[in-house]
Amino acid sequence: MSRGFTKEDDAQTPPIIPPRAALPAGTPNYVTPRGLELLRAELAALEAERAQAEANHDNDTDRTHRLSLYNGRIALLTERLGSAKVVDPAGQPAREVRFGATVTLRTVAGGKAGLERKFTIVGVDEAAVAEGRVAFVAPLARAVQGAKLGAAVALKLGPKEEVVEVASIAYGA
Repeated sequence: MSRGFTKEDDAQTPPIIPPRAALPAGTPNYVTPRGLELLRAELAALEAERAQAEANHDNDTDRTHRLSLYNGRIALLTERLGSAKVVDPAGQPAREVRFGATVTLRTVAGGKAGLERKFTIVGVDEAAVAEGRVAFVAPLARAVQGAKLGAAVALKLGPKEEVVEVASIAYGA
């Protein structure tokens, strides 16, 4: 077969490693104790998958590509773990919104009055908006951090501004 039909270039192309969740430059990598455990579990799972890929010799080109991908992901995760600063929510002030707080906001003006939103402020790797976990660097979290229980906070929601009251603050599970 002619070499014109082989895909040597594909074998030489480095894999695209998906980046970790964005953390602004100069911002500490705060994590909750739960977030740290999730990162450690993710690392253990990646290392186990890499070990399986190392043992599989069915297709050496594919194996090399997969190992490069695993090694890149593990390197990024190890870097993130190395920069992690654990913040125990139990040590936070009970009547002030800080990292690790589960906050309930109640709309008082500019939107549907009485509407409540509840979320927990967590690290960037632990954030999952659909599950009610918002990264501490997100605009919503930044807007309410430092607010005291019962305080009114202005939120910029697109072109509208909405005023919400900090209805409750809780720390812990």
